[in-house]
Amino acid sequence: MTTVAQFEIKHHQFLDPAGRLREPAPALAHDSAELIKMYRLMTLVRTFDTKAVNLQRTGKLGTYASCLGHEATHVAVGAAMRPEDVLAPVYREFGTQLWRGVKLSEILIYWGGDERGCDFSVPRQDFPWCIPIASQMLHGAGAAMAFKIRGEPRCSVTYIGDGGTSEGAFYEGINLAGARALPAVFVVVNNRWAISVPIESQTATRTLAQKAIAAGIPGVQVDGNDVIAVRHVVGEALERARSGGGPTVVEALTYRLSDHTTADDASRYRPADEVSEAWQREPLLRIRAFLKKKGAWDDRQEQELKSECARQVEAAVDEYLSAPKATTDAMFEHLFAKPPKSLLQQREVARRYANKKEP
Repeated sequence: MTTVAQFEIKHHQFLDPAGRLREPAPALAHDSAELIKMYRLMTLVRTFDTKAVNLQRTGKLGTYASCLGHEATHVAVGAAMRPEDVLAPVYREFGTQLWRGVKLSEILIYWGGDERGCDFSVPRQDFPWCIPIASQMLHGAGAAMAFKIRGEPRCSVTYIGDGGTSEGAFYEGINLAGARALPAVFVVVNNRWAISVPIESQTATRTLAQKAIAAGIPGVQVDGNDVIAVRHVVGEALERARSGGGPTVVEALTYRLSDHTTADDASRYRPADEVSEAWQREPLLRIRAFLKKKGAWDDRQEQELKSECARQVEAAVDEYLSAPKATTDAMFEHLFAKPPKSLLQQREVARRYANKKEP
């Protein structure tokens, strides 16, 4: 018998849950200014997330997908990307999008039921939120193929959840990327729960990163609550892709501290002690502890940051609530160059209901 193939999956962590740095660490670990910049955005994202959930609970926002607990992964990925790269998100990667220039008010407009929220002022080239599971894998692979054909030094970054790796489109995306050596990075955010389905029921594989092996591309696992490790690993993967080294699958281990969306009640299927333990490993705690140990952060700065974030979020909410609402005509636009009679009739019915005065 001959062994024809072997592989290994490496796990990266530099900051442990207590905020202690493990050496050797990348230069980023000693760049206080950059770490503070990432921490500030992580705090803004959490402040925004809390407000968005409250808006939904009071009927001022539609169903909303919380990103609570994912802040380190999302912000670090955005920080590792270049402006000219392209992002193919799922529906909760707000930290990445905010780093890249998406406005808080645009996020609210979209989750308020208005597709115009996807018309990002910046960045124009990124894909909109993708509600169907795993179809964004094909968007990311396709964009990367276009970059290679054109000879452009750009990369695509595609997000997918742990449950999404069970979909056929996941394998199709990484297979195409591997076969064509495309400049692509696929970030699997493993938060252990695909709505109510635990990771143990999704797959028998020990890691999700090793699914990359079937496509002939590297797979690496990283502590998704360690902003330093995620930034370092994704940065290396992007540079390798940009220089012609092909794609990478990065599995980021984190935990969804909230319900799947505001339409979900995670307490019905998740043990309370599991959630409580996850709060001890959450990403803001460890980077804040690390910065304090370095003498780069203190309680005064923390309070000022929280106040500033609250002001930014409230300003975005005001902008969202005061924005002109789309008319019912928007549902019928951009479907046909010459709408059929049946659609025109439906548009008139919608107009009548929209203009009907309440008794």
